[in-house]
Amino acid sequence: MKNLLESGVHFGHQTKRWDPRMARFIFAERNGIHIIDLQKTIGAIKEAYDAVRQSVLAGKQVLFVGTKKQAQQSVEREAKRCNMHYVNSRWLGGMLTNFSTIKRSLLKLKKIEKMEVDGTFANMTKKEISRLQKEQAKLERTLGGIKEMKELPGVMFVVDTQKEAIAIAEATKMNIPVVAVVDTNCNPDLIDLPIPGNDDAIRAITLFTQTIANAVVEAENEVGLEVIETLQDEDNIDDYNYDQIIDKDELGEDFDGQLNVADTETASLGEMAGTSVDQEKAGSSSFTDQDYSNYNPDEDKKQENEIEQETVTDKAGIDEDTLYDSP
Repeated sequence: MKNLLESGVHFGHQTKRWDPRMARFIFAERNGIHIIDLQKTIGAIKEAYDAVRQSVLAGKQVLFVGTKKQAQQSVEREAKRCNMHYVNSRWLGGMLTNFSTIKRSLLKLKKIEKMEVDGTFANMTKKEISRLQKEQAKLERTLGGIKEMKELPGVMFVVDTQKEAIAIAEATKMNIPVVAVVDTNCNPDLIDLPIPGNDDAIRAITLFTQTIANAVVEAENEVGLEVIETLQDEDNIDDYNYDQIIDKDELGEDFDGQLNVADTETASLGEMAGTSVDQEKAGSSSFTDQDYSNYNPDEDKKQENEIEQETVTDKAGIDEDTLYDSP
């Protein structure tokens, strides 16, 4: 409620410009201006929010439409934020009822963009390039927001129903639900889900557009969580009982025999590994019984030298006691 009041959603048009069919949404009159009942606005916003979310969950798309200057930037920004389509420059007649022709224009736009990237422009004259670039800019301005729209949307959100009367008429003819902001000078009977509010203030338009975009984002997040849960279930497929899936009678006795052989080989390998481990443990426990706490390596070297000297003298037949006696 506070956000609605701060955005000026409750301000309507002058009393002399009102539409009597909006009487059920008008709260009072102040200084020649109608005041919109915000309690009904909140209820309408909740209903529209749920309808858009359910439509996106069903795999359908949302088309944002707002060609007046106050709505152009917010419509484009919020539509891009939720990865949906938008029209904010000019509504071309037949954009819904003659969508096959619009598709051809979209293909032409993509073809020009491809020519610019793949180097086709390098083989063309400046006049031809200039003509194609002007055509590209024109198509981008009017059809850039629906460039990736391959089918009719499931819901259409409209700002200012009077200015977008042609778009609403086409959506009604194609049985596309319309969610629209209706001011005190509009006819709410033409709209499937009317949201009473100010359709002239930039802050009010931004608030309504953000709300619809949030509904789309929430629905997309729910779909993303479902996809993640499905992937997790596939990762846990090893926990299933394969005996319920595989019928051993169909595979025959050879399959059972192969399983038994594999189990035997696995068991023998495990026993061998266990035996080797036990032997290593036993060997490590009975490595030596001698006490080496007073061990001195220098004494071993002296003993080795003495043994080598004795071995040399013995082989030469020399008596060390008589070696240095005079003859």
